[in-house]
Amino acid sequence: MTNVAVGCLGFLVLHLFDVLSLKRIRWGAKPLAWTLGISLVAYSLIMVCLAPDKLSLPVWSMWLGWALLPASLSMLMVSLFLNLPFRKTYVTAGIGDKLVTDGLYALVRHPGVIWFVPFVFSLLLISRSSRLLIGAPVFILLDIVLVAVQDRFFLSKMFAGYEGYRHKTPMLVPNRQSLNAFIGSVRRQFTA
Repeated sequence: MTNVAVGCLGFLVLHLFDVLSLKRIRWGAKPLAWTLGISLVAYSLIMVCLAPDKLSLPVWSMWLGWALLPASLSMLMVSLFLNLPFRKTYVTAGIGDKLVTDGLYALVRHPGVIWFVPFVFSLLLISRSSRLLIGAPVFILLDIVLVAVQDRFFLSKMFAGYEGYRHKTPMLVPNRQSLNAFIGSVRRQFTA
């Protein structure tokens, strides 16, 4: 359970990252908080997966996990590191200069959560870790809490136009309008 607590600490540090972004604190505090938060969550996931107590799952479930892993991890990386301007989002002091509302961000306001869920599920199927069976819901809940706090308290202060985006685009569950906006955004990217 210590490793699950380490992951919880990682999500807490990621909350600190948002505070540092909004306060525009210099001296590398923002990238340090981001790197530390992500590292703690990653370390926790790895250690929980490597725990010796295993679930008895059918063999096909491991194959399903291996099929889900690259797809969910790829989409998680796209939503966090390609759709968002990496340097302005994670490295430089302050906040980015532009609200991203296209790509996966046309589908929902927080697409990283959508891809984090199947990513953690795939790790559970591959590792068969009974500790991850406990940790997965905790990590997913903390990820949802993180984006809910961001959505409510930080992002409207960081980006002009966020309130309009918030009313137009769902937070986590796509709807018909956001699906059409996403498809239109992808079409525009390929025709440009």
